[in-house]
Order: sequence, then structure tokens, then C-alpha cells
Amino acid sequence: MDWAVSKSAPGVVDPGSFPPEVVVAVKSLACELPSRLGVPLSRLYVPDICAAAKERGIVAEISGATIWRWLCEDAIKPWRHRSWIFPRDPNFEPKAARVLDLYAREWDGKPLGKRDFVLSSDEKTSIQARLRTHESLHPAPGRTMRIEHEYERGGSLQYLAAWDVHRAKVFGRCEPKTGIDPFGRLVEQVMTTEPYASARRVFWVVDNGSSHRGNAACERMAARWPNAQLVQLPVHASWLNQVEIYFSVIQRKVLTPNDFADLDEVESRLAAFERRYEQAAAPFEWRFTRHDLALLMKKLAEKPDYQLAA
Repeated sequence: MDWAVSKSAPGVVDPGSFPPEVVVAVKSLACELPSRLGVPLSRLYVPDICAAAKERGIVAEISGATIWRWLCEDAIKPWRHRSWIFPRDPNFEPKAARVLDLYAREWDGKPLGKRDFVLSSDEKTSIQARLRTHESLHPAPGRTMRIEHEYERGGSLQYLAAWDVHRAKVFGRCEPKTGIDPFGRLVEQVMTTEPYASARRVFWVVDNGSSHRGNAACERMAARWPNAQLVQLPVHASWLNQVEIYFSVIQRKVLTPNDFADLDEVESRLAAFERRYEQAAAPFEWRFTRHDLALLMKKLAEKPDYQLAA
């Protein structure tokens, strides 16, 4: 199988001399899991593919540039990866569907009224204040912004936020740690403010964090705020929590790059950004509906290993 070897100069590869079978075999090799090839790697890089192709007799010699060109031109990019997880809550669909209904202004099959509100809430944890060893440099002609790599740790805080899904209103606060009491202070901050204080119903969409998990959390909410209702997402469904979109904006526009003098500056910037963001904010264009959820669950159920993960 020495298709790649030049007849004029032994050991030298002739560009373009590889038959289609060799190209396919190398691409197939690149898509293999390293564990199946018996190599102690997390993923294959071009030199590893070169070595494996020669060890298996696919080619006598081949350059890394050739393999790189083949992979770049192909639809499959084996060097990329993404994480995924099967839903493991047996009631995943009904729990998630009721949250999607709330986003569509519906509850128990009935439309929400004018005095009903939906809040999406969570905590963004361990926000550090990184004190750069040297002062950051602003952009200049021919030079991007420069941030010193070395820094001292100035501590960390937790940012708790509640996002009004339909009014594009955000409430936030910083706490030294997360927990039942810090979350309770966020709820009080919102529920003592109009129109929530006199609302008919205020639905709080939360994930399964320890601050608001289980029936005990629902009972605490109802006892302290009779017009508030905790609506818990199923496990591994934070992607259905709209406040996570706001947190992603925070991460990009407020916390990256992380260059602060101290934690007070972190807290001040977060509070100032809330006010700035609300000036132009609009409700997120949420398009994932109960119908889309049903299609997704059906697709997952058709996978052969889904039952093992459930």
C-alpha cells in the first residue's frame, strides 16, 4: 500500500499522487477515538495521525501539511468537540414544558394576566477580582489592548440576579457566598418592589441549585411571599433558564478581560451595568417552545443508549 512514494526519488512524496482510497483511510483514522487506537491521548493531532497512518501501512510517508489540508477541506472536523448529556429526570419533559409555557405567558393551560409576572433567577458564582501586576494598556495604532498575564487574587464574590422575562427588568445583588439566605435576600429585594409586591402571581424560574432546591424551597417561598411561586427546572436544564443569557452578556461585556482593583470595583461595575443594560434592553426572543421540546424528547428516545442514561 505504498501509493504515496515517488518512483523518481525513493522516500519522497509526489504531491497529488495519493489515490482516493488513501485519503478516505486517513480521514477515517483521524475520526477514530484515541482509546481505540491504543494511544494515551485525549484527541489526535496531525503528527499523531501521520504516525498512525504509517504504522498501519496506509502510507509509507506523508506530510502533516497534506493531512491538515485534507481535514480542513472536509465537512468533518475531528479536532473539534462539544459536550452533551442525556436528561436523567424521569419527569424532564413536563417540568421543562411548564417553564416554556410561562415564557409564552401561559400557566396550567390558561393565559397569564396583566398582574402575573415571570422571573428567571440564578447565581453566577466565584467572580474573581484579578489585580494585574502591571497596568493595562489601551489600544493604539498597530497595537491591541494589552492585559498583563500575571495577577494577584483579590478575592471573589457571588452575583445573584433575577430577570423579568417579559419586562426586560433585571435585579441583581452581590453576596460573599451563595445559599438559602442570600437567595432569600434577592427574593425580598424583588418582592418588596412594585409591581411585584402587589402582583397577583410572581413565578420564579430556578434551576436545582442548593439555594432553591426541592419542596422545602417551594414551601419557604410560599410561606414568606404568598403571591410568589417557585418553579424548578429539571436537572441539567439550565439552558432553559433565561437569566443564563443575561449572565453570558455579563461575562462578555463586564468581566472579560478580568482587570479590577478590588472586589468593590467588581460590585460597582455590575450594579452600573444593570442600569445601563436596562436602558436599551428588550425581552429575549425565546423561540424554543413546548412543541420543540416534544420533538427533542422524541429524538432522544430513539437513540439506542438513551434508556441506559435515563
